[in-house]
Amino acid sequence: MVKSSSWQNSAPSTTLAVSPAMRHEKSRTEKIDIRGLRYNIRHWGPDDAPAMFFLHGWLDCSPTFQFVVDALAQPWHVIAPDWRGYGESEWLNQPYWFPDYYADLDALLAHYSPDRPARIVGHSMGANIAGSYAGVRPRRVSRLVMLDFLGLRPAIDDDSPKLLGAWLREVGKGPPMSVYPNHEALAARLMEANPRLTEARAAFLSWHASRANGDGTVTMACDPWHRVPSPLVYRIEDTLACWRRIEVPVQLQIAEHGYVVRRFGNDPRMLDRLLSSFRDLATVSIPDSGHSVQHDQPERVAEAIERFMPRD
Repeated sequence: MVKSSSWQNSAPSTTLAVSPAMRHEKSRTEKIDIRGLRYNIRHWGPDDAPAMFFLHGWLDCSPTFQFVVDALAQPWHVIAPDWRGYGESEWLNQPYWFPDYYADLDALLAHYSPDRPARIVGHSMGANIAGSYAGVRPRRVSRLVMLDFLGLRPAIDDDSPKLLGAWLREVGKGPPMSVYPNHEALAARLMEANPRLTEARAAFLSWHASRANGDGTVTMACDPWHRVPSPLVYRIEDTLACWRRIEVPVQLQIAEHGYVVRRFGNDPRMLDRLLSSFRDLATVSIPDSGHSVQHDQPERVAEAIERFMPRD
């Protein structure tokens, strides 16, 4: 059941109050073995508080959720992994296979929530992983929040031989690494990419979502091999088949200027097809935000999550 989908060019489908600025909540990290790799897991909040899993997106890492955690009004135990090849988790320094993320999530939930279904919040790629997983393992998820993700729009001219050929070329030469002279330069680049990002938040991300090199330069904390395009054709039908099997309520937060609007805002028939794939869907529009809603409007994101997530 779609509870609200009249978000295009309108006020938010849920009225959200904006919380005052908050100091950063301290996080702690631990390393655990997940399917043969050393995984970095970030924790915020008391261990005995209700748990939520926050899953970051492509070319990102767990500190991306700091501002949302700061805005949470109630105590939660937020568990946020750095996916393989991101942040402080182990990097492969070779091509990545997307289905591994489903198996990694399955192992993570078995480790941290073996006896009860999990509350999951995923942004972008994290929402992609969590959405498909919730359809395949419906009893392992209790509620799901998807931040600005509703599938991809494949290029019309994509075909397997073309993609495989491009993949072989990229693998042969290896991906370049973007290097910045210092954290200030990286912060400036982040603000250039996202004009809504404040100086304070850009500075935080430049320090906590990066890696320092021995010569003083810095890079984003993600293996450059993630930039190598997949050799496989993206098929939306595979994603929809998983979404149709989700048994729990789902909340979709749609950024006013994000990827959902850019990909499907001018195609109402396709948009309706995607939204109707969920049995129980509530949409929340996040105004004045781009794809990185967790940076642009963390207070609104946090309040929408807390209104949706049960604590028992």
